[in-house]
Amino acid sequence: MLTRRTFGLALGAAALAPTVGHAVPARVLSIGGAVTETVFALGQGHRLVARDTTSTFPEAATTLPDVGYARALAPEGVLSVNPELIVAEEGAGPVETIDILRAADIPFVIAPDAYSAAGVAEKIRVVGGALDVADRAEALAQEVLGDIAAAQALSPKEERKRVLFILSAQGGRILASGSGTAADGMIALAGGENAITEFSGYKQLSDEAVAAAAPDVILMMDRGGDHGAPDEVLLNMPSILPTPAARDGAVIRMNGLYLLGFGPRTGQAVRDLNTALYGKA
Repeated sequence: MLTRRTFGLALGAAALAPTVGHAVPARVLSIGGAVTETVFALGQGHRLVARDTTSTFPEAATTLPDVGYARALAPEGVLSVNPELIVAEEGAGPVETIDILRAADIPFVIAPDAYSAAGVAEKIRVVGGALDVADRAEALAQEVLGDIAAAQALSPKEERKRVLFILSAQGGRILASGSGTAADGMIALAGGENAITEFSGYKQLSDEAVAAAAPDVILMMDRGGDHGAPDEVLLNMPSILPTPAARDGAVIRMNGLYLLGFGPRTGQAVRDLNTALYGKA
């Protein structure tokens, strides 16, 4: 087992390569949907012994034992799969669980989250370095960067659409994205303009704030349930009804991991969102 720990650090891929004399870990636990996607995209899925609840793609990942939600991990569940290496998305936790894993001397690599093309490439490099496939990771990073650039080239140079990302519409209350979020980053990559820039993160908006944002398009995850109202309900909410999006019936729904994961499929997700916004294939 590796004895070198990288807990709490998002290191460059080269720094994560195992040192001479250390065995490459065969039992890997992946925490975070985009991290798990990356492991599979690098051809290393056979080394995974478990995953977290958010790791739902590819389908092969769903057959692995589930150790729980990435941000609410229990140490017993993680330790029960006897990992030799844990590769986790930034923000995995809670801190108390991570402290226990540190005490168990399990190598723990954090893949950084940055909602940009460069951020996707760095995430791929870090995961690849941890798995000792840095060359393959660099090739994948360059491929994804090319895919994103090609998708961005489809965006109109003018008249960018104003997009309101709604995380939840439960009870008629609009929880929306400001700046600095995955949704904000994806909207920008796809050639849109975030309709809300007055705050960072996610906040509940008043009816007046939604109307004042005047979104041309509403973007949501397709998870359904109480958090995702059907179009006919959503567009007739008092806060949404006065907007151009309601007038035009412009609602886009996409799979959450695909849209917001910032993993190997990001280039295609940017292209799909761009097409949904501007109607160009």
